[in-house]
Amino acid sequence: MNRRFDGDLAAAMSYKLDAELAAGLSYIAELDFNDIPAARIMEAKIMAVMPPVDTTGVSVRDVEIPVDNGGSTMKLRLTTPIDAHWPMPVIYNLHGGGFCCGNIDAEHGRDVELAKEVGAIVATAAYRLAPENPYPTSLEDCYAGLCWLAEHAGEIGADADRVALHGRSAGGGLAAALTLLARDRGGPGICYQFLSVPELDDRLDTPSMRRFVDTPRWNRTKAILSWKYYLGDLAEPGSADVPAYAAPARETNFAGLPPAYISVMQFDPLRDEGIRYAQKLLEADVVVELHLYPATFHASSIIAAAEVSQRELAEEVAVLSRALNG
Repeated sequence: MNRRFDGDLAAAMSYKLDAELAAGLSYIAELDFNDIPAARIMEAKIMAVMPPVDTTGVSVRDVEIPVDNGGSTMKLRLTTPIDAHWPMPVIYNLHGGGFCCGNIDAEHGRDVELAKEVGAIVATAAYRLAPENPYPTSLEDCYAGLCWLAEHAGEIGADADRVALHGRSAGGGLAAALTLLARDRGGPGICYQFLSVPELDDRLDTPSMRRFVDTPRWNRTKAILSWKYYLGDLAEPGSADVPAYAAPARETNFAGLPPAYISVMQFDPLRDEGIRYAQKLLEADVVVELHLYPATFHASSIIAAAEVSQRELAEEVAVLSRALNG
């Protein structure tokens, strides 16, 4: 069932969470990955009570783009600063949600903030979700969106040479995979990859993944279900048949990839796979910035008022501004 952390549970946890984050746990809804339809209903209920987003200073429009030869389409939401000079850089955002949940409406508020503060078009992809649409559907949807942005750059006022991929959690995993796919296909150029708490490795064998079975927002149990849903009938998670485009941690060739920023949270099962991915990029001489935020949990910046969250959100703007605007 869907539940919330209460004060007693927060106090009983053995993790030394940041005090401000711990105080906010009681306001966070936990999604049950054993019941994806119910989890999505819970997400919709949360969105229904959120305050409206102030879109002053930006224009927002949704476009439907083709994603395959069978007539399927994907919604791409374009959030564009009104007063910025053309051509503008692009932040191509891939939402999180364990490959099974999440949507562009949940990203809308932060998209508006990034568009205003970075001075960039934020394009967020409503890629199709597992388990109904397992790998490689979501990745191919994201690739189609990247191609559309490159092909329509002049129309939307974008600079096709300044496109940064941006993803959090499963979206971070998709962004890493899309960077590999675009390189190998000779596809549209990517100048930067911003990977926040990325979900990268189906093998689930890192120390943090084995240890963190009861952490807020994400834990080992959810990770197991997430990979099962995402891989579907293609392969068993952890088996030798899982391709690197599904689980980028399996990649062995990191040459020719764009610079990266990777953030990880101390009490997050995904922590160690993010650190290891950064190390692999570094070994291939890719420019990498790695930031571990102390006393945090997976996507804890949802508690935006906490000082550590403020630092994380401010760094996101600074890093993307530097990558896209010099």
